[in-house]
Amino acid sequence: MASLSLLWSQEKISPNYRVGPQDMIEITVFGHSEWNRSVRVSEEGKIPFPYIGEIEINGLTRLEIEKKIKTAIDETLLVDAHVIVFIKEFHSQKVSLLGAVGSQGQYELNGPETLLSLITKAGGITENAGKDIIVIRQLPDKTARTLRIPIYDLIIKGDPMLDIPLQADDIINIIIEEMVKIYFVGEVNNTGVLEVKRSEIPNLHQAIIQQGGFTQKAAQKRVMIKRMGPDGKEQILTFNVRAILKGRKKDVPLKENDIIYVPETIF
Repeated sequence: MASLSLLWSQEKISPNYRVGPQDMIEITVFGHSEWNRSVRVSEEGKIPFPYIGEIEINGLTRLEIEKKIKTAIDETLLVDAHVIVFIKEFHSQKVSLLGAVGSQGQYELNGPETLLSLITKAGGITENAGKDIIVIRQLPDKTARTLRIPIYDLIIKGDPMLDIPLQADDIINIIIEEMVKIYFVGEVNNTGVLEVKRSEIPNLHQAIIQQGGFTQKAAQKRVMIKRMGPDGKEQILTFNVRAILKGRKKDVPLKENDIIYVPETIF
């Protein structure tokens, strides 16, 4: 008889899951314990059964396998059989995991697997992950459906509705977001490079805070940004960050490759 854990696990399996080579199934024939067994599907998609021989089950769902075994028993052994089939191991069905994750590649669905459990198994999401996970799912009619899942809602907020059960041939792409650089020189506590995601480029004041803030000698009213203008020519822009701090002026959006120079106060 199947265990309670096996019975529970079947609830998470898509009824459309189709068995293939190297999967293992458990067969129970009520009233005939001598026919109960766990068998692995051969590379040809077949399983052996007592007094009947090989039964081809490749590409069948669990319910279709139950019906096929029952029919074979009824016709060959003249028994009105009550057959239950459970899927114990999944080896024929795989998904592909790409993008900003610890270990990319193909993963076998060795049982019920959700998006979050697969990502955890693969080493988690890396720092260069963007905002979304894209799941491309193959449908029975040979078309594909694209699902977009926000990483923040799945992992930080823990929305269970987004932790979808995976299906064979799913392609999961954790979008990689390009990292950009902003450069700091002069009177900030940490000069050098600030590397951030393109979608998370900070404003001027925010960036200075991330670099440890101003030194005591900083000329906060004469902070300069050197950047390339739309015409390809270099621009030098000067901003009063002290006025920004006091709320008299708006903070200044930064751009990729900006060079922020904080001069020393002239006494």
